Amino acid sequence: MENQNTLSDGKLNVHTLVLIGVMVATIEACKWALSFIMNVEIVTLLIILYSLFFGRKVFYAIYAFAFIEGILYGFGIWWIMYLYIWSILAIVTMLFKKQQSVLFWSILSAAYGLAFGALCSIPYFFVGGPSMAFSWWIAGIPADIIHGISNFILCLVLFIPLRTVLQKVAYSFQCSL
Repeated sequence: MENQNTLSDGKLNVHTLVLIGVMVATIEACKWALSFIMNVEIVTLLIILYSLFFGRKVFYAIYAFAFIEGILYGFGIWWIMYLYIWSILAIVTMLFKKQQSVLFWSILSAAYGLAFGALCSIPYFFVGGPSMAFSWWIAGIPADIIHGISNFILCLVLFIPLRTVLQKVAYSFQCSL
C-alpha cells in the first residue's frame, strides 16, 4: 500500500507549511532579484519544478505568492491574473508530469511566456470588452517575445541543476514524514 503522507497529497502539516514557506520565499526572492530586467523571470521555471515535485501543494505556494504580491504592489486588476495565471501553468505541468526532457520543459516555458499576455488579457475582456482585451494583448506582444525567449533560455540552463536540488529536498521531506 502506498504511503498516505506523501508530498503530493493535499495534507497540511508542519513539514508541508515549512515547504510552502520555502517555495514562496524562493519564488518571491528570485522574482525580486531579476525584476530589473523586463520580462525576465524564473517564476515560471520554479512553478514547473514545484508542480512536478510537490503536486497539488504548489497551489498553496501560488496563492500565498499572489497574496504577497498584492500586499507589495497593490490589489489591482493585474492581481486577479496572478490568481489563475500560475495555476494554469501548474495544471498544464501536472498533465505532462511524466515528461523527462529538458527541451520539452524549455519549450513549454517559452510557449507560456509567449502566451502570458494573452492569458493576462482575460480580465480586460470583462472590464472593457473584446476590443480592450485584444488591444491590451497586442500592445504587450514585444514583451511576451522577450518573456518567451528568456523563459526558454533560463529553463534550458537551470532545469537540471534546480531539479537536482529539489530531488534532495523532496527526499529529505519524504524521509521526515
